[in-house]
Amino acid sequence: MGTAFNTALSALNADSTAIDVVGNNLANLNTTGFKASTVDFSDLMAQQLGTGSDTGQVGAGVGQIGTVQDFSQGSQDTTNGDLDAMIQGNGFFVVKDSSNTQLYTRDGSFQLDASGNLLTATGQNVQGWTATNGVVDTNGAVGNITVPVGSVIAPKATTTMSMNVNLDSSTATGGAFSAPLTVYDSQGTAHTLTVNYTETASNSWSYTVTVPAADLATGGNTTVATGTLAFNSSGALTTPAAGSPVAVAVTGLADGAADLNINWNLYNSTGTPEITQYAQTSGMSSPVQDGNAAGEVSQVSIQNGGTIMATYTNGQQVTLGQLAVASIANPTSLLQVGNNNLQASAATAQAALGAAGAGGRGQIVGGSLESSNTDMAAEFTKLLTYERSYQAASRVITTSDTLAQETVNLVHA
Repeated sequence: MGTAFNTALSALNADSTAIDVVGNNLANLNTTGFKASTVDFSDLMAQQLGTGSDTGQVGAGVGQIGTVQDFSQGSQDTTNGDLDAMIQGNGFFVVKDSSNTQLYTRDGSFQLDASGNLLTATGQNVQGWTATNGVVDTNGAVGNITVPVGSVIAPKATTTMSMNVNLDSSTATGGAFSAPLTVYDSQGTAHTLTVNYTETASNSWSYTVTVPAADLATGGNTTVATGTLAFNSSGALTTPAAGSPVAVAVTGLADGAADLNINWNLYNSTGTPEITQYAQTSGMSSPVQDGNAAGEVSQVSIQNGGTIMATYTNGQQVTLGQLAVASIANPTSLLQVGNNNLQASAATAQAALGAAGAGGRGQIVGGSLESSNTDMAAEFTKLLTYERSYQAASRVITTSDTLAQETVNLVHA
């Protein structure tokens, strides 16, 4: 009877712990990146009855239970947050706490502090690679990611330009079409160049490129380039030939910037003309130039793949860094240390750090967070099971106590 009491007591302790685990799983139902734990029960064998062929075994109850985290994928919660990210597949974000201890997390709800440091929601530094001149070297050592908040991108003078233009072949001689294109000087001032096309004969057009007189210091000659275009019978440009860009020179700018020297490319990189002459309304599309005004950071966001991108007020985008992802062969050996973080234990395999989508690491999805993988229905089922087990063990103790009382009564009788 004493054995029955102790056996049932071990079940009470085990069921109580299992209920604690279920309670923790349910409590973290809405915790970003949370991984639920499961309980492993094991029996105790302490007694063997009889000898020879008439043997029997009586168990001694439930042994010390263990818990194992379930690292299955949580569902995707699309937040559209600029600094939100989730890992789809294997791996962990890498962070460091105030004592420089390396930790791991699946919670990608990141934020920037006043100094531009990329942090977790609870203040740990996110690890990765910071770009140099827009280039990330993922072969280097990882470190804290710092974003240059409030930085200014310098202006860049336009050196090349192009535009896709169709000139209406059905237009009579003297027909005209104008196409404007904005370019930038060395100080970032915008200037509108206007290309004026005039049909001079069948399959032949002249062009002049002009700049507003107000943009010039002396208000002098506003024509900065002239020439002719010739087309074959199929409407394809033949003159100028491929590889012969038109030189556009704008001198004496009113704002004191350096003279503009621009190559107007009439053909694309494959040698296909960007100007055609077909029997449809004249029009321009896809104007392109390589200059830009000065700009400040207006937005920092994490892109798919883990690239950290800055968007400037002048429309330019610059790569600032890359998030690191850690692949760990035995993640169930990690220790939970709070704040959605995990720490390597003595049994944890060496973490392999690298870019997302490589070396067995999962892919990073920007603008999304990973929900808790707690299955509420399954947890409630477990809760009922453990409750009934607890009730059954309690009944065994009650019965054992009753038998003990009966035994005592026999002795006194």
